[in-house]
Formats: sequence, C-alpha cells, structure tokens
Amino acid sequence: MISNFNIFVKKLTSSVINLLKLNKWLINVIPGILVIGFFYTFTFISLAFYPSPFSPVNNWLSDLGNSSHNPDGAFLYNLGCILTGSALFPFYLGMYKFYREEIYHKIAVISIQILGFFSAFALIMLGVYSQDFSNSHMIWAGAFFWLNLWVLISANIALIFHKEFIKPIAIYGWSVAGINFLFVILTVSMVNTPLLEWISVSSALGYVALIIFNIYKNRSEF
Repeated sequence: MISNFNIFVKKLTSSVINLLKLNKWLINVIPGILVIGFFYTFTFISLAFYPSPFSPVNNWLSDLGNSSHNPDGAFLYNLGCILTGSALFPFYLGMYKFYREEIYHKIAVISIQILGFFSAFALIMLGVYSQDFSNSHMIWAGAFFWLNLWVLISANIALIFHKEFIKPIAIYGWSVAGINFLFVILTVSMVNTPLLEWISVSSALGYVALIIFNIYKNRSEF
C-alpha cells in the first residue's frame, strides 16, 4: 500500500516537473493565481465568521483580522495576508521575464522586484501584527501601501515600453497607481476612507490578474 502510494507521488511529481519544463510561463502565472486566490478565499471565509454587520463603506479590511471584532475569523484573515505576501515573492521574482537587453530597462524591472519583495514582506507582517497590535499594525500598513504605490509606478514606467506588454493594461496600471496614491494621501491626512482601501487593494489584484493574462497571451515569447 505504502509502496503504491510512493510510486503515485513520484509519477505525479515527475508529471508536474515535465509540465513546468514544457510550459515555463506557468512558473510565472501560478504564483499570481495564488496571490489572488489566497487573498479572496481567506478574506471571504473570514468575513463569513464576522459576528456583526460588515460593510466596506464603514469597515477596514483589517477589521477582519481583529480578534476582538472577529474572534472566530481573525486568524483566517491574518493567515490569508501571510500566504498572499508569501506568494508575492515568486510572483515578483517571475518579473524577470520582462527583462530586455537595454540595461536601463533591466534596472527598472529589477527595481520592481526589489520594491515588490519589501511590499510582500510588509504584507506578511500585517498578518503577523494584526489590528490587535495597533501601533505595529499601523506602521506595517503604512509601509505596505507606500511600497505598493512605488511598485505600481515602477511597473507602469518599465512595462509600458515593453513590446510584449499590452498597452491598455499599462493604462489601467496608472489608474490603479492613482487610486493607491489618493488612498495614501487621504490616510496621511487622517481622512477615513475604508471603501477606498477596498477599491485600492482590489484594483491592485486586478492588475496582477491582467499581468497574468499578458504573460499567458504572449507565452510563446516568454
């Protein structure tokens, strides 16, 4: 019985490795799918446990991770942040597919990756230091949104000139950066805008989805 199971695992592993070798673009697409899947899966499951009325107009995303407000679902939301942040590392690493021969363009893409790594780490720390740790949570939340803003700006500058990057996606990317910038400015100005946070995060994940689509559409070039 154990022998048959080991044979099955080896065959499955071999099949996955061969699939990735034949379809290298999957290495870039899978982390992006996991980023979106982890975040929305754990967010909505956590939301289902929220004991009182919940609305994006009045509630921050982080309210889901507050154990006082959401005793049964907080752990799930915070775990989702940690897993989403972890999946962002290979996603940003996979951006090397957009390297071009020009050194200035390669540096621009590398800057996306470096800023992305820091942004991913900040998101993980948001899961570690949930809203229960008020001061630490605010520091990491500020770091995440500022870093995410610069990731978006760097990505839009670098990718809009890439011959394989679909231009309407780049235009959408600038609108996402604008939403993120507005949210950061209003937050710094002490204006409470929970709905804008939801829109900012969702539009950024939409950008991830479009980058995945771009890689898939041009998979023969990657």
